[in-house]
Amino acid sequence: MVPMSDVTDELDDSPILEEVLGDALDKLRVFHAKLAEEGEPRGLIGPRDVGIIWERHILNSAAIVPFVRESTANKQFKTVADIGSGGGFPGIVAAACLPDHQFTLVEPMERRIEWLNECVADMELENVTVVRARANEMIEAIVGASGTQGGNRGNGNARNGRNGKGGRNGRGAVARGPVLDLDGKPIQARHPFAVVTCRAVAPMTKLSGWTLPLLERGGCLVALKGRSAQEEIEKASKEIAKCGGVRPRVVNAEVGPGLESTHVLMVDKK
Repeated sequence: MVPMSDVTDELDDSPILEEVLGDALDKLRVFHAKLAEEGEPRGLIGPRDVGIIWERHILNSAAIVPFVRESTANKQFKTVADIGSGGGFPGIVAAACLPDHQFTLVEPMERRIEWLNECVADMELENVTVVRARANEMIEAIVGASGTQGGNRGNGNARNGRNGKGGRNGRGAVARGPVLDLDGKPIQARHPFAVVTCRAVAPMTKLSGWTLPLLERGGCLVALKGRSAQEEIEKASKEIAKCGGVRPRVVNAEVGPGLESTHVLMVDKK
């Protein structure tokens, strides 16, 4: 068997990398090397992916960058939540490409949280926070901090008995303590995000309720999807509308010169 570290990526010496990734290339070379060495043994990529990490995972993830940049162009706070970050796609890649944006990577699995924290440290990413939680806990934390009601419609059971604190305040409302992550630590998220990103997390019938409640008014969901993206929108039209989503659309996103494009599903928050 050929060691993973000896497998050559098809695009290792391609000028496409610098053309697409620009100043982020050095940090993403660190990410690529770590994925090539550890990604398959740690269950983050498949064995057939080792020789095509640049195209399948890094350039594919970077395809969302122009859409994120466009969505935050006129915003004071350029905040991005990446839901179900897994191996770091697209969150780690996008964070490397957008150092002026603040990224929160949300992932429930402990071993993937360990990986994400290692990548953040190895790549010296100073604009990333990693949170071990599900989308529901993040939604509850933001809804609780903003004092709004109904912002978590359609997100399943956002209420978490472990996080609730008994007792009522003087106005008869339930007094709640901080929402906790899956390690029992308070979630620091206090404001809705300008953008939410994800890749291959769930169909839009579920994803709408996990992502749209995290967005501020005028924010945007930017999701990497497969060929069935338009069909997903049609099936999830009621869920999208219920969660405040408008203008759902699918765009072809360039991955790199001569490479197959990918699909980006976008929904605005009214």
